[in-house]
Amino acid sequence: MSDDPPAPGGPTPQPAETPSRPNLTTPAPASPAGRTRISGVWLGVIIGVVVLVFLLAFIIQNSRSVKVSFFTVNVNMPLGVALLLAAVGGVLLAGIVASLRIWQLRHRLHQSK
Repeated sequence: MSDDPPAPGGPTPQPAETPSRPNLTTPAPASPAGRTRISGVWLGVIIGVVVLVFLLAFIIQNSRSVKVSFFTVNVNMPLGVALLLAAVGGVLLAGIVASLRIWQLRHRLHQSK
């Protein structure tokens, strides 16, 4: 394209067509298949099954027996089970600490009222 003005008597340039834009003032129609509680439950079930499959594969692949000592208790168990129990224990401990902290903050909030 050049910056020269069009020749007299020639075709006049037309403005470029603007694509039609949706009207933003009207709400979009509601989806007939929106998210429901049941769909959330199914999603949770599917994720839970996938996690269980991965845990089962982990335990099967780590089936070598190891000696686990805790204070005075000595137990022989598969390595995968020992690691799974340690992870569950860690999650429970973290949950207890977090619950106590939430209780402490709520207790302070109610005392200040």
